[in-house]
Amino acid sequence: MAVATTGAITRFGQTGLDLRRRSSHHAHMLIFKILRADEWAQLQADGKTLGAPIDLQDGFVHFSTAAQAAETAAKHFANETDLSLLALESDDLGEGLKWEVSRGGAKFPHLYRELHLSEVLWAKPLPLVDGAHQFPTEVTP
Repeated sequence: MAVATTGAITRFGQTGLDLRRRSSHHAHMLIFKILRADEWAQLQADGKTLGAPIDLQDGFVHFSTAAQAAETAAKHFANETDLSLLALESDDLGEGLKWEVSRGGAKFPHLYRELHLSEVLWAKPLPLVDGAHQFPTEVTP
């Protein structure tokens, strides 16, 4: 699999990307997806996914902002190990990304199409330490 790197950002499955390109209709923002080891392996193998079982059930791929990610992990992945945290640029997901009111009245990003491996900027382990998932320093609310 080809991996292209520009600065501190890595894209899976693409080369020659210009990561400076940004759409002007909304602010640059990283959003995050938590996947179990088998889900992450399947995305890497297939190059695309409709998401985890809950995503398939709900009809969209669930994401969280940096401010929402820890609560998402605690609520939906409590005590789970072998998780990966994927970062994506919200602007790169196009019109399929909708911001909808969910938990606690907050707006969450939901993707109404397949998620492509080429859209993943980076993936990092999300270890469980003393009952809490340890997020990388790049995830700051």
